[in-house]
Amino acid sequence: MPDDAPKSSFELAMERLRKKDRETGVEERSLSAEQRAAIADVRKIYEAKLAEREILYHSSLRKARDPEAASVLEEEYRRDRERINSERDRKLEEARHL
Repeated sequence: MPDDAPKSSFELAMERLRKKDRETGVEERSLSAEQRAAIADVRKIYEAKLAEREILYHSSLRKARDPEAASVLEEEYRRDRERINSERDRKLEEARHL
């Protein structure tokens, strides 16, 4: 894109972020093929774990007889999702720094 062409707000925001990164010393580097493959594997595994947990939650919820039991199940489901997402994020960071 020529320098004199109008820029979208997204492009302007990205330019500001890149400038800020350069000023603070953040180095931009692209991921290797190995890192991209590892990241894809982690995402696939944790997407499956979340789907499995959701299926188990809905199955248990259908069996719950009272609102209190349903509330407990919902809280467990929320905690499990947070734990799984946290594990996924940690594994993604590890994959990015291979």
